[in-house]
Order: sequence, then C-alpha cells, then structure tokens
Amino acid sequence: MTATSPVYETDALIAEDIDAYLALHQTKSMLRFLTCGSVDDGKSTLIGRLLYDSKMIFEDQLAALEDDSKRVGTQGQEIDFALLVDGLAAEREQGITIDVAYRFFATEKRKFIVADTPGHEQYTRNMVTGASTADLAVILIDARKGMLTQTRRHSFLAQLLGIRHIVLAVNKMDLIGYDRGVFDAIVADYRDFASSIGINDFTAIPLSGLCGDNIAQRSEAMPWYTGPTLIEHLENVEVDSDSARGGPFRMPVQWVNRPNLDFRGFSGLIARGSVRPGDAVRVVPSGHTSRIARIVTLDGDLDEAVAGQSVTLCLADEIDCSRGDVLAAADAPPQVADQFEATIVWMAEEALQPGRAYWLKLGTQNVSATVQPPKYTIDVNTMAELSAKTLELNDIGVAEVYTDRGVVFESYGDDRDLGGFILIDKATNATAGAGLIHFALRRSQNVHWQAIDISREAHAAQKSQRPRVLWFTGLSGSGKSTIANLVEKRLHTLGKHSFLLDGDNIRHGLNKDLGFTDTDRIENIRRVGEVAKLMTDAGLIVLTAFISPFRAERAMARAMIPDGEFVEIFVDTPLGVAEARDVKGLYKKARSGELKNFTGIDSPYEPPEAPDIHIDTTRLTSEEAAERIVDYVLALGNGDR
Repeated sequence: MTATSPVYETDALIAEDIDAYLALHQTKSMLRFLTCGSVDDGKSTLIGRLLYDSKMIFEDQLAALEDDSKRVGTQGQEIDFALLVDGLAAEREQGITIDVAYRFFATEKRKFIVADTPGHEQYTRNMVTGASTADLAVILIDARKGMLTQTRRHSFLAQLLGIRHIVLAVNKMDLIGYDRGVFDAIVADYRDFASSIGINDFTAIPLSGLCGDNIAQRSEAMPWYTGPTLIEHLENVEVDSDSARGGPFRMPVQWVNRPNLDFRGFSGLIARGSVRPGDAVRVVPSGHTSRIARIVTLDGDLDEAVAGQSVTLCLADEIDCSRGDVLAAADAPPQVADQFEATIVWMAEEALQPGRAYWLKLGTQNVSATVQPPKYTIDVNTMAELSAKTLELNDIGVAEVYTDRGVVFESYGDDRDLGGFILIDKATNATAGAGLIHFALRRSQNVHWQAIDISREAHAAQKSQRPRVLWFTGLSGSGKSTIANLVEKRLHTLGKHSFLLDGDNIRHGLNKDLGFTDTDRIENIRRVGEVAKLMTDAGLIVLTAFISPFRAERAMARAMIPDGEFVEIFVDTPLGVAEARDVKGLYKKARSGELKNFTGIDSPYEPPEAPDIHIDTTRLTSEEAAERIVDYVLALGNGDR
C-alpha cells in the first residue's frame, strides 16, 4: 500500500477542514455486507486486512502491530489481521466462532458495515442474522480445498435471503503459488452449483487476505487477473437501498408523533420508493386515503424523502393511523392477509410446535401466529425437499402461517422489509425463527366474515346471563370431569344455560383423528378453544375438562375469549394420588410402556402459574370444590347482566 493510494486521499482534507470531511462522510452511501464460508477459510483475516488497508483502525493498534516482532507486513513482515477483528474472547479460548461480529470501516467513496459470520453448520442461525440486512455476500473459499459443504449452504442462504450481489473470494492464493488453473477450476465448479440455486451472476476474485493480494491493490503475483480488487468492487456495486427507491412508496408507521394539539405526524423509516408533499397515500390495512401535507425532519421540511430516510409525515386529513399500519402509495398498496406460505429458518433449541401460538413481528406489526406442520424441509447440501413434522434448530422449511388478524406484507422477493418476519416464543420472548413470505393463501383472500343480525350480546341477553368459559385443567385422574359435571348440575339447577365439553368425549368425534404427541395435543386444545368460543357467542356458559398440559395453549384459548370471560381452574392433585386412583388404568399402561406420551409420566404437565381458581383436591371434596367454583362464578356476575 503506497501513500498515494486513493484510500488515503481524504487524509489531507481531515487535516485542513474537519467539518468538510464530516459533511463528505455523511453523504457517502452505505454498503452492508457479510463474509461467510467454511471454518478457517480466512474470514477474520480478510476483514482485518480491509480495516488495515482502509486505515480505519486506531493508531495505537497500528503501533502495536508494528512493534510486534512476531507479525510481519507487506514489506517483509507478517501481520495477524484476525486479531484486529476477533472481538469475542471466547472464540480464541474455544477455537470456534460463536456469534456475528460487526465492524465498520470506510473508504473515500463509501462507508461499510461488515458482518463476520460463523463457519460452523450449527451456527446457521447466526449467518441468517448477518445476512438479513446485507446487500452483498463475500463467500470465501480456501484455494487449497475448493468448494465445501458450507460453500453450498451459505450460498443457498444468501440467495434465499435476497442478497443480490455475490463475491466469490478465492482466498489463500499465496499458498498454491497463485495458480490460475486452480482458480479457474474453482470458479467453474461454483458456477455450475450457483446456477442450480438461482445465482446467475457473481464476481470471482482471487486474493490473499494475509498478503493483501487484490484486496486494495492489484496483485503483482497474479497479472493474469484483470478484474477489480475487492475494495474497488465493494465501492462501486449498487446497493439495494438505491434500487429500492424505484418501487412504490412504503413506510411502516413506528409511532404517532403529536407533541401538541396543532401537530400530528406519523414517523417511520421509508422502506421503499419515494414521497413528496401532495402525493396521495393510503393507510393499510384500513384503506383510508389522504395526501401528504408535510415531510418533517429535525433539519427542516423536505421536498422529497426516499427509501432509507427516517421522517415524520403529516397528512392533509385527520384519519385513523397508528403504529403497525403502513403508509403506502394510494394506487399501489401492499397486500393484507392472515394466511400465507413462507420459508422459515428455525433458530431455537426447542423444536417448532405446529399449532402453538408465537408472536410474529413484521416491520412494526406484532400479531399472534401459528405455524402449520411443514410442507417440507430443505437439505441445503443437496437441495432435496424432505418430509418433516416439525422444524429443529437450523432447519429450513416451507410452511403455512396463520395470524390472528390481517398483516400488511409483500413477497420477500419484492420487499425484504415487508416480506421478512421473526417468530418470538411467547413464554421466553426469545427469537424462535425467521420467515420469508412467498404469497398469501388464496383462501385468505376469498373467505370473508359474514355480518349477522343476531349478535353475541343478543344471545346472552336472551338467556339473562353473561357467557363464560370455565377451563378445568389438571392431570389425568385429578377429578376434572367429576367436578365439572357437578358444577354444571348446579348451574342447571339455577336456571343457567351451559354445556360441558369433556376431553374423552370430544376425542370420540371432533378430535378422533388426533393422537397424544405434543403437536396433536396443541391442535386438540386449539379446536376445543374454537368450539368454546362459538358456544359463548351463542350466550352459553361453557365448561371444558381437558388435561391441557401446556401453558402456551391455555393462554391461546384464553386469548380467543373476551376479557373477563375466561376462568382457568387448576384441579391440583399430586401425581401419586392421581396414579393411585387410576380409574381408567392409564397410569399402569404408561408405566409398563404400553401407552406413550402420557402426561405426568413421559410427557410434561405445566401447572398454571396464576389460575383464577386453585382447587386442592387433597383438602376439598368434589362437592366442596364444585360449590366453591359456582360461588366464584356467581360472584363475578355470571348469572345476571
């Protein structure tokens, strides 16, 4: 690297006019890219070289490198560039990469954020995290080894996640004597594979991260290579944010900005397109329309705002718009649906539970969602589509997703911001998966809610009672059905309109097709919850007696019912007592291995943490428990409106 390198041309400007330099730096475009590949292919060394050659590391780091006799540079010294970027001590201690490390650097033309992603297969989720915001992927190949499994895996993931620019960096060319034949063979192999997964264009660069060949300067050792250096390519490639400016306007609303009664604006980051005062816009999903009155920023009003800018938009009309809505071009709004097909990358240690409710976050929208059993999973090594009932850690599969209300979206291929979502475990708030929407299911567009004249309230008024769901939960043999039956008899005597849904009885008909796996148990409770909801719509008091072992599904059932109308009743009986009763002989079969997935034996039961009613059957008789439950319900105003 010489002192006249274009990378250093801003040094004089920094010394002469720092304000001018900062202004220049602020207007530079930003490229986000990731490095990925197999273990020990030189990702961290390459990033270290980029930082070193762009002179964006601290002077004391440079001094430390120069003073270290063990490392020497391009003038006869060798530098351990990996240590410049290896921010995780645990990586060095364990010899593995366990996270995504982000670094910033800049050249005269552009600013960069680079993600150093793991090479191990078990950290696929980390690679997905780094790729989710990247415009470009640098896929490294060790020239000595050629294409490996992780080359295929990371190339597929990059293509899947919509990264349009691929750099095939054939690294460590110095270790094969800068042999052009080896380089050409690797590029040919990669081209054959890339075309099979939809990558039709990529840039191949032979380089050495350690020696600096073709990083910032052309390599004298490879005169046969006439393409750009890595930094030249990174500086000049078109970023996705530039191309996004040409699409129809989209801005997810992050918050409503109303500091006083005279100002009301809608703030957010423009995801796509551009907007000007006077443009017609539509609020999605409500469909209300208006026009842009002002584009407000801290630096003053703008005549135009484009993709990538954070702004506050003021509308000409007072229309309903809130966080989670999307402001869009009035004549080209995004889609709205509550059912769609998506590719899902599973990122949690606990496998996907089809039918279980997760939080789905898409842009600024947050809804409850369930994932159906996968249609198939994808073997990223062979691209084969494999049958599967669930998704395990790092699995990639295609499945249908149902949400509790319509979400505003685009196909991921058209819009990464409105086409990508994450799934969050409701119990732990941990990210469970990442999804890429393909399309809305046709049935979600063709099935509409039919208005009816006799309302839920009218049904309840006719019966002079407020509908409720009394949800009995507990181990098999705890006494749920016995107590629920006594409660219904008491309610019937009092002239109340009720119906008892018993677990065993339901499995003779509605749920006869379900077994006792976790997935089937979840679906069992979902169906019962839907039936109970319909019955409360008819004005009934519904009693359900089901083991319902999982908190998440009991919460799902509660969420189906209006606030205040769901009463969770924990029939608390110690396992030993329930097993001693064993009226149906089920515990005996479970202990002998004849009955699999039996709650309390080889399948878990999650007791309620804060039930509305806690029945300790070691202290109360069934009759006393029933009387207590009836008194509780009546005290809530169950019978009289």
